[in-house]
Amino acid sequence: MIRNIVFSIFFFLGIIFISIIFLPSLLLPRAIVLLGGKLMGHWTSFCLKIFLSTKILVKGKENIIANKKFFIAASHQSMFETFFLQTIFNAPVFILKKELLLIPIFGWYLKKIGSISIKRNKVTKDNLGFFEEITNQIKNSDRPVIIFPQGTRVLPNERPPFKKGVARIYEELKITCQPIAINSGYVWPKNGTKQSKRTITVSILEPIEYGLNKEDFLKTVEKNIYEELNKIN
Repeated sequence: MIRNIVFSIFFFLGIIFISIIFLPSLLLPRAIVLLGGKLMGHWTSFCLKIFLSTKILVKGKENIIANKKFFIAASHQSMFETFFLQTIFNAPVFILKKELLLIPIFGWYLKKIGSISIKRNKVTKDNLGFFEEITNQIKNSDRPVIIFPQGTRVLPNERPPFKKGVARIYEELKITCQPIAINSGYVWPKNGTKQSKRTITVSILEPIEYGLNKEDFLKTVEKNIYEELNKIN
């Protein structure tokens, strides 16, 4: 319990401090704000290692896609991946629920770095332009888009079917998918007590090249990520 309290105090104070320090960057080029995001990722790693004695293992670095456009489909069990993946990939663009943009200060940063929002389980005018935003982002920059196809944070042993949006991205963008399995929920669950002296494994899987039909891709990416989670759990 003490470890949890100390971790939470230092982690959130650090995030707040970084947010305040980088406030002027909201008026500067986007690249400056993205440095703040990467710093938050390293701070997350530092706090986990120091206060919860967490080991962070990154597997499959040789599978990281280089020299071509791609998007990332990652499992989602905790806040960890939203911060830490920024330390591995080049300024990723997050697809996230619209409510996060309403958080004071933090939401401003999410808008500044070009995050793409969506209202879950709703058909709205904004959601209809969702794929146009993603297409424009991919075409106009080298930043990979990250989507969490489970739709929300889940428990480590939950295996909900992936949302069809990830297959539509694959079909419409016609680019390679980089699947990632992350078992962070055993250390940092979406609810409840954080666990110390455990290992978070970030497993970067072999890319899925464009060429499958939408249904086969959805089955393949879900199967590959869940099979890997079963191995690293």
